[in-house]
Amino acid sequence: MNAPQSFSTPAPIDRQHTPADLELVIRDRRFGRNEKQRRWWMGGDPIGTAFYNALSVTFPKGEAFFIESVKAFREGTPERLSHEIRAFVKQEINHTREHVAFNRRVVEAGYDVRALEEHVDQALALTKDKPKIANLASTMALEHFTAILAQQLLANPRHLGTADAESRDLWRWHAMEEIEHKGVAFDTWNFATKDWSRWQRWKVKSLVMLIVTKNFLHHRAIGMLELLRQDGLTGPKVWAQLFWYAFGNPGMARKIILPWFSYFLPGFHPWKHDDRHLIQLAESDYQDAVMAKAAEPALVPAE
Repeated sequence: MNAPQSFSTPAPIDRQHTPADLELVIRDRRFGRNEKQRRWWMGGDPIGTAFYNALSVTFPKGEAFFIESVKAFREGTPERLSHEIRAFVKQEINHTREHVAFNRRVVEAGYDVRALEEHVDQALALTKDKPKIANLASTMALEHFTAILAQQLLANPRHLGTADAESRDLWRWHAMEEIEHKGVAFDTWNFATKDWSRWQRWKVKSLVMLIVTKNFLHHRAIGMLELLRQDGLTGPKVWAQLFWYAFGNPGMARKIILPWFSYFLPGFHPWKHDDRHLIQLAESDYQDAVMAKAAEPALVPAE
């Protein structure tokens, strides 16, 4: 495992809300390489497993899209933002690598994810002829989605409480870095649209968020139902269970409604809510777990 790499940058320029002492840390970690993943790795729950598996399938190609959308506007950015974009790219590359490996284990567990991947391809195909600024607006909206999902994953241990250890560590690691770089796409957007009026900025980013939300929820629901169908779970009872998982208990979708809505408020910035304490908490939990595992006595073969 490589040592975490920190990006400590100069004081912010022309930005009001990103913390001046923020560091983006490159945690080059690998998960689950030597372990076979259970089919229902969320504590034997097919609903919870489908929820996260369907989300993971979107990450490799989706994060490549995020990287290119942000990089398209890095020329001429202030020094601090330029540093953050480089760190953002490195973090997202690592996320892509780990979710490729995770998705491979999903397939090895018996799932066919080709239909889910086709949905991602279709969504990305629609962006090819769009202006680069539109793709950046989509990235900004989706980065807000991932940041508020990440905040929930770290703030509420119940979401991953029954998960297999390696899968839980992967999702928590990913969540830490999503929170850490949650302002990069937004600040890049502010730089790229610095000549726009406040009304024009708000109108475009709000409209794009509504479109992204509709498509995101629709395709993830279809993906989850497809994975559950492969488990032989179909019909209204399963739909109700999936709805309850998302909006009832543990209720991830319900719990991100207000943070999602905050995106539309005047003066919104991702760092108006500083949740770096969750990163520190997750890091300490991870280190404690590693140290405990290392301290376990080796088994001595019986003579």
